[in-house]
Amino acid sequence: MTRRFKVLVVLVVMVLIAAGGMVVAWARHDDGEPVTILGTWTGDQADQFEKVLRGFGIPFRYQGTAAQREVLLSKVQSGEPPDIVIMPGIGELAEYADQARLKPLNDLYDPAQYGAPWNATGTTSSKVYWVPVKADLKSIVWYRKGEKPADSPAPLRSWCIGMGDDGASGWPGTDWIEDLVLQRAGPAVYEKWALGTGTAQWWRSAPVRSAWEAWAGLLGQDRTAAGHALLTDHRGSPKSHGLLFGGWGGCSLEHQGSFARSFYESDAPRASLLDSAPLLPGGGRVRAHEVTGDFAALFSSRAQARELVRKLASKEGQQKWAGLGVFSANRQVRSGHSAVEREISERLRTGPRCLDASDVMAPAVRDAFYEAVLQTIARVATGQDPGIQRLLQDVQRVQDARSAQGTDSRAAPRTVCSSR
Repeated sequence: MTRRFKVLVVLVVMVLIAAGGMVVAWARHDDGEPVTILGTWTGDQADQFEKVLRGFGIPFRYQGTAAQREVLLSKVQSGEPPDIVIMPGIGELAEYADQARLKPLNDLYDPAQYGAPWNATGTTSSKVYWVPVKADLKSIVWYRKGEKPADSPAPLRSWCIGMGDDGASGWPGTDWIEDLVLQRAGPAVYEKWALGTGTAQWWRSAPVRSAWEAWAGLLGQDRTAAGHALLTDHRGSPKSHGLLFGGWGGCSLEHQGSFARSFYESDAPRASLLDSAPLLPGGGRVRAHEVTGDFAALFSSRAQARELVRKLASKEGQQKWAGLGVFSANRQVRSGHSAVEREISERLRTGPRCLDASDVMAPAVRDAFYEAVLQTIARVATGQDPGIQRLLQDVQRVQDARSAQGTDSRAAPRTVCSSR
């Protein structure tokens, strides 16, 4: 907002108050200001995103940061949230929706173009507060072409693992737990655990406990490798072309989402993928695929911000995005130039799929999940008993506390998985 505009606002308010005691609520933005967008993409991904946005002809200002959660909270608390936020954390967005900070998107895109599990509405509301503008596939394992692994559980030394992240370390470990629960217990149990539905204490249930024990058992095969994973960034060291092509100890497999291709840089064409289920501890068949997305939400009612979301969520906007090598959850959009990209695109649209469980969970529960994962690997690496039962009990207490305080989200999705 320019100084001249601020002065004008003050003068007009003073005149109105003097004239009749009228109270006027003024918009935070001047119509001429760029639409502000906060996301997690930096580097090449940010450049690609901005290229798409420039094609819309709407002035914008994009900020990408790995510490998005903290930056967004700071902006909201200071009364200056971005017009648009793009983040994977549906649970976090649901809390902002419960606080009446988000604007409904029902009239800005066609939910039928996306389908389940992407467009689920809240538990007590028909309003939609987010739309996936980028999709990624999980429940897959990357390997180097020409080095296809056996279709059986792989030892720890084969895995390229890193728990580190600028924003929230530990989430790569939650992907292992989630995938194990999904492949062993199936989508119905996975969904109830992710949503915390019913009276069952899902964190202490047999499906979650056995998945956690299987992961800890894998880590326990090599304390040195486990310790290295704890201290390694999931993207690899700078200029390493990711863990798969620059990892430690000759590792050859990476349990990582389709976004890992951006870490591989020029080596990305040398990476192939397999479904994860047979290679996980215990092996088994593919029950479903875990998927994740980056969801756009509106903190503002500005016409330009609404129009930008409409364009970005449209078939045309998503097709432009997909043309740059990004995957879309929009059913009408086709993406993928290489065989690997076409495989990913196909899996994102067909078969049972479940949203990333930790992304759906309330932030407090999600953070407790991250912490329990880090404690598990740290204890295994130092030769201690991981104390899984106690760790899961601690996470369950966080879940129970939310329920006891009546803080369960009204805007949280009703469903996490799709059957087809």
